Amino acid sequence: MFFHIPLEHEILLHPRYFGPNLLETVKKKLFTEVEGTCTGKHGFVIAVTTIDNIGLGMLQPGRGVALYPVKYKAIVFRPFKGEILDAIVTQVNKLGLFTQIGPLSCFISRHSIPPEMEFDPNSTPPCYRTTESDVVIQEGNYIRVRIVGTRVDANDIFAVGSLMEDYLGLIS
Repeated sequence: MFFHIPLEHEILLHPRYFGPNLLETVKKKLFTEVEGTCTGKHGFVIAVTTIDNIGLGMLQPGRGVALYPVKYKAIVFRPFKGEILDAIVTQVNKLGLFTQIGPLSCFISRHSIPPEMEFDPNSTPPCYRTTESDVVIQEGNYIRVRIVGTRVDANDIFAVGSLMEDYLGLIS
């Protein structure tokens, strides 16, 4: 799910950037350091929308750099258990499917794929297909997945998904 939340970040700035464009440099550095990262608490930072406040810089003793506290608002993506999302299949093997949901990696075990779908290692590329071969899931296909669990690390989030409900699976 996407959220628009206030966040804080500290920017370390070398003295060579002190000058008339100081605030622009702090803003650029905020965008490059924050966008595309993941915090376990808030999720993946998709985009910084507004910069609310750039605090006064504090010189760090013995280092010569200045520390600028920045308050900003950002759009973040945080998946939750039970959420239904669209994913792209990145890898298919006998263990299951590996997918990408934007920046989120998701694994779908073969036990969470409907029993009428079987792994076909002889096809190129490998795929899961129904016995009538009317539904084929292979690398590059878009599928609809229910998140059944997430694991949050300090700088990443991983998910486990399922296709075992109505209206989940291949998106035509």
